[in-house]
Amino acid sequence: MNLTQKLLAFTLIGAEWVLWLLIFLSVASIAIAIERGLYYFSLRADFATLADDLRKLLLDHHFVDARKRADAEKGLEAEVARAGLAEAERGADAAEAAMLGSKARIKLRLERNLAFLGTLGSNAPFIGLFGTVLGIIKAFRDLAANQSGGIAIVMAGISEALVATAVGLLVAIPAVVFFNFYNRRVRAISSHIDAVSQVILAALRAESTHPVAETDSKAKVKAAEAS
Repeated sequence: MNLTQKLLAFTLIGAEWVLWLLIFLSVASIAIAIERGLYYFSLRADFATLADDLRKLLLDHHFVDARKRADAEKGLEAEVARAGLAEAERGADAAEAAMLGSKARIKLRLERNLAFLGTLGSNAPFIGLFGTVLGIIKAFRDLAANQSGGIAIVMAGISEALVATAVGLLVAIPAVVFFNFYNRRVRAISSHIDAVSQVILAALRAESTHPVAETDSKAKVKAAEAS
């Protein structure tokens, strides 16, 4: 048996296994879309208020209070802010490096499994088309084996084969929609993180002539005197 005959034997299996593959991929994409949706919903935080509060506290040199404000806030923006403020005593460069590292780790969490949705959205139609081609090959093979059936055998086989293409599109469209929507959400969160980072860096660079530790000590002394 030569290679062509071996491949022909494989194609004569038909498109049914392709349909089962597409169904499995569809279930997986829906599960990922739901999981990602719940995760992004849980990240909802008052970014504008956090950025404004940090800006006011840092401009007034209240670095201790800024750390407390970041600790009290949930969300990824506050997580990056905490990383930067923890290194504030070492200067703006150290804080920037800490925030960049925190942002990189967060980005991996935000983009988890999104590549699967993007890949499925791009390739599911081709998987469906592959199933259609297999079905058409099988339909013509059936016609060769039973020529008395006429064109009706071919048409019936082709109509069944085209189902694979339709299912491929049905799987791809939701995957693309969710991929684009969640990518936009990731970009929005990344922009919020950048904005908070710039607030902290601007304050630290303006404070570069006065060490943060000294500023915090003075603030504590003033608070003690006031009490």
